[in-house]
Amino acid sequence: LILRHKSKVYSYISLYIRNRDLADDIFQDTFLKVVQSIRAGRYQDDGKFISWVMRIAHNLIIDHFRHEKQMGIVLNDDYETDLFNSKRLTDDNVEDVMVRRQVMRDVRRLINGLPEDQREVVIMRHYAGMSFKEIADMTGVSINTALGRMRYALINMRKIMTEKNITLSIS
Repeated sequence: LILRHKSKVYSYISLYIRNRDLADDIFQDTFLKVVQSIRAGRYQDDGKFISWVMRIAHNLIIDHFRHEKQMGIVLNDDYETDLFNSKRLTDDNVEDVMVRRQVMRDVRRLINGLPEDQREVVIMRHYAGMSFKEIADMTGVSINTALGRMRYALINMRKIMTEKNITLSIS
């Protein structure tokens, strides 16, 4: 179970938790709770397993922020899996690297400026690679609501980009 889902779960945790050691701890706690719940018979096979695991990870992240009294989302600047993963540049000259980093910072600022429900859907979809069905299961909303939140998130991000004259371009 851990091997099959570790990449997706760890990616999701890393997007919220900047500190790698803390992300490792939350990842470990997630699968510890998964194993304990399965052994105790609390897991019911009525939904998708990964959605249930991601919900446990999400709740542990929220518990961490409640405990630290820092309820803001922080995306990890060092994390390699991002919106531009499919657009890797073969010629990593200094200018390309700087432009790519600036674009990623701008995208993070745009995402952090979204309302919580929209931000959550964008992160789950583009950073954690979840389907809208998985997002709906995890957030407890319908697929149409998840799709609507994504639509409004994109509209809001475009609006902010227009207002602040932000251009995202990696050539």
